[in-house]
Order: sequence, then C-alpha cells, then structure tokens
Amino acid sequence: MENKILPLGSVVLLHNGTKKVMVIGYGMKTPENPDKIYDYCGCVFPEGVLRSDITCVFDKEQIQEIYFAGFQNEESNEFLQKVSSLVNQSKEPKIQVEALETE
Repeated sequence: MENKILPLGSVVLLHNGTKKVMVIGYGMKTPENPDKIYDYCGCVFPEGVLRSDITCVFDKEQIQEIYFAGFQNEESNEFLQKVSSLVNQSKEPKIQVEALETE
C-alpha cells in the first residue's frame, strides 16, 4: 500500500479480514499495548460504532484493499499533509498525533 494517509470515512479490508472497516481516527494507543501507536482507528462497516468501548486499531501495512477513500477538501488535505509529514519524519512510520495538537 502507498504511504498516503487515508481520509476519515475511508473503507478498507484488512489482511485476513472478513468485514470491511471504516477509518474513524489516527494515532491510537491501546491499554493492551500502550507503547505502540497504531496508524488508524476504525469501526466495522456498515454497522459503525456499536459500543463506545469497541473499535479496532490497525496499521497501513495491514490494509489489503481500499474500497472507498473518504471525503476530502482543503481542510482535510492540510491536516493529512501534517500527518504525512510526521510519519515521514519518524524512524518508524507511525503517526504522532500529539505533535499536531501543539501546532
């Protein structure tokens, strides 16, 4: 998969997945693995978020197929460029959302 960050609302299938996943966030951590920052946070598609405590986290390498790229406009493109710059600056291409909040 290319290095471009997918916009919110994008729908993907993960490797070995049976359900599509919709991107709903970036740079997520989990209590089970607090030192790892995942590229994306998602929910099942088309059902959406069924419970507030259940979402999935995944990295771009886990995406097998992109079914739909979410809505993009000038505002989202600027944000995704910042996210992409942060990914390219790090040794490991992981999203550092904390840096976005300080700008």
